[in-house]
Amino acid sequence: MILVTGASGTLGSAVVPRLVADGHEVRPMSRRARPGWVAADLLTGTGLREAVEGVEAIVHLASSPTKTRGTDIEGTRRLLEAARAAGVRHVLYISIIGIDRVPLSYYKIKLETEAVVRASGVPFTVLRAAQFPSLIETLLRASSKLGPVLIDRRLVFQPVAVEDVADRIAELLSGGATGATEQIAGPERLTLEQLTKQWLEARHSRRPIWPIHIPGRFGREIRAGALTTDASPRGTRTWRDYLAGRY
Repeated sequence: MILVTGASGTLGSAVVPRLVADGHEVRPMSRRARPGWVAADLLTGTGLREAVEGVEAIVHLASSPTKTRGTDIEGTRRLLEAARAAGVRHVLYISIIGIDRVPLSYYKIKLETEAVVRASGVPFTVLRAAQFPSLIETLLRASSKLGPVLIDRRLVFQPVAVEDVADRIAELLSGGATGATEQIAGPERLTLEQLTKQWLEARHSRRPIWPIHIPGRFGREIRAGALTTDASPRGTRTWRDYLAGRY
C-alpha cells in the first residue's frame, strides 16, 4: 500500500497510474474527498492518521506555493509523525535540484522540509528533480506577454519529463529507503535561448528574442548550472519531445 500526497498535481497525475501499473495498491490523498481517495489536510493535520493507516510507503509530493511553511514544513512534520506512529517503512520525498544554491524563498522552504524528512525517524529517500517542461513553457509565455520574448539567454536548464520522474520514483520504491539524496534531470542541458528557439519553432512563431541580464546571485547560479546535474539515471524524454506532444 502506497500513499501518494499531492496526487492530483502535475507529478501526482503521472505517479499514481505508474504505480498502479506496477501492481501496487495506491491510496491517493487530497484535501477534498473524492471516490477512491483519502481526504487529509497537511495544513491542519485533519485525516492524516487515517491516511497513513496500513501504509507501507509514502510518496510525498504535496506542496503549496503560498502556504509553504504551514503546508510544506509543518505539514510534512505532521505527516511523518503520523507515519512513524503507523510504522511506515519508507517515505520518498520529492524536492528540487539546486535548492541549496539558488536564492529563492520557496527553495529555502524545500531545503528546510528535506531536513524535517531526515530528522523524522521514518526511513527515507529524497529525490531532487529538475524543472518540468510545463514550467519552462510557463516561464516563456510570461516572458513573451509584451510581444518579444525577454530572456536571459545564458540561463541553463535540464528539463525532465514528469513521466521520467514517475518512472524513477517507481524504481526507488522497489529498492527501499536509501537515506540518500538522489537527483534526476532530463537528457539535455539547454540554455534558455536554445529552449526558446525550439519553442518558437514548434509554435511556428516569429517573435523576436530580446536579451536581458538577470543580476545577482540568482542569475549567476542558474547561468552556472545550479539547476542541472551529472547524476544518473537521467530521463529520456527531450524538450523537443514535449513540444511535439503539445503542438
